[in-house]
Amino acid sequence: MSKSLKRVARALEDAGLEVEILEMPGETRTAQQAAAAAGCALDQIAKSIIFRGEDSGEAYLFLTAGGNQVCPARASDCAGERLGKADAALIRAKTGFAIGGVAPIGLISDVRAFMDPKLASFDVIWAAAGTPRHIFPIDPQILREVSTAQPADFTS
Repeated sequence: MSKSLKRVARALEDAGLEVEILEMPGETRTAQQAAAAAGCALDQIAKSIIFRGEDSGEAYLFLTAGGNQVCPARASDCAGERLGKADAALIRAKTGFAIGGVAPIGLISDVRAFMDPKLASFDVIWAAAGTPRHIFPIDPQILREVSTAQPADFTS
């Protein structure tokens, strides 16, 4: 089991959750791949999108429904600073995950997180578990709590 996958499993366990992390036969790097693998609607995929604060250099996590896009201007309003694209090095340094497997929990540092309200319209959503092939199902309210994400309107 990879270190990334172990961190996600430990974060779920530490939160007192009994959630089964599933290894998919194919990649789940994109929301479309994850939805096909999970057999769910595209919007039931909680995408983990990372932006970089232009002034602070900090990483910000935006959990959005699979079919939605993050609006940079609205995301910047949420963060309270102008945001730019986070590169792979920043994402790895701040989250401990590689692009294509960024989980919303089990991050190696504190990252301020925001959650798309559309995810709350489902009983179950699916999130990356730290690798490009592992995902897990979770109640969106519970994910919001364990990820400490603030509900916010940041999609276009």
